[in-house]
Amino acid sequence: MITANQLRAARALLSIDQRQMAELADLSVPTIQRMEASDGVIRANVDSLMKLVSALESAGIELINPGAASATGGRGVRLREHVTNPKTNLKTKSKTIRQPKRVLERVR
Repeated sequence: MITANQLRAARALLSIDQRQMAELADLSVPTIQRMEASDGVIRANVDSLMKLVSALESAGIELINPGAASATGGRGVRLREHVTNPKTNLKTKSKTIRQPKRVLERVR
């Protein structure tokens, strides 16, 4: 299961807009918009949800479900450190979507 907040957070981590997310998941923009407008857990047909989750995982997103190992618990998303074959490097209909730049924190 994925929530609307997780989807928006995942897009932010990937630095992509709704149109690019739709292309990655092979869904329509209105479908992505409806998913993000959901209250809580996204309600959609199983095929659309599978496409969405698969696209996010291929792009390097890890969905964190309630009860999963995490510092404070709760739902969330994070970028995996090593992505073997991210879809975000593939060309889409309009342009290439680049993988997000990793931000390194400077230790003082």
